Amino acid sequence: MVSVDSEPVAPRLERSAVKILVAGGFGVGKTTMVGSVSEIVPLRTEEVLTSAGAAVDDLTGVSGKTTTTVALDFGRITVNQALVLYLFGTPGQERFWFMWDELATGSLGAVVLADTRRLDSCFAAVDFFESRGIPFVVGVNCFDGAPRHPVRQVREAIDLAPGVPVVHCDVRDRESSKEVLVTLVEHLLQTVR
Repeated sequence: MVSVDSEPVAPRLERSAVKILVAGGFGVGKTTMVGSVSEIVPLRTEEVLTSAGAAVDDLTGVSGKTTTTVALDFGRITVNQALVLYLFGTPGQERFWFMWDELATGSLGAVVLADTRRLDSCFAAVDFFESRGIPFVVGVNCFDGAPRHPVRQVREAIDLAPGVPVVHCDVRDRESSKEVLVTLVEHLLQTVR
């Protein structure tokens, strides 16, 4: 405590805002993750899938999907008095990847979501963040009925660097999504040391 005219004054904590991307392939759960943890009503730019996109949208493994993010998802979560995370979910379809560079501007880190039923759908996001030197973690979204593989096997399949954290999660569950974000924040703190 700091004293001014003999009255104690608590030090003021400045609030830090941190931009985080949530990326991965089409239908991997990015919109769901942002929505499950956001303390505000998330901004979503979802549109209904149409027959016009049938020739370019691969629905393998996500045949029940009826909408897609066409720009971004946005949410916010306050970690504590000093830290607020602003979450930006990227579009997963290849035809929208041109927006990733703009969305990545100013971001400190990212979550790459992976689906073991179609693990190759996360390769583009992993390559994107590795090539730009943006620290990231991989969240293996455990879909109902999907095979569960040990973290070691997922790491090998994606060919990740040893320091990149990999965690299992269920992005429909707020606590599980928060754990992924905690893992990312811890990873970010380690990379700046």
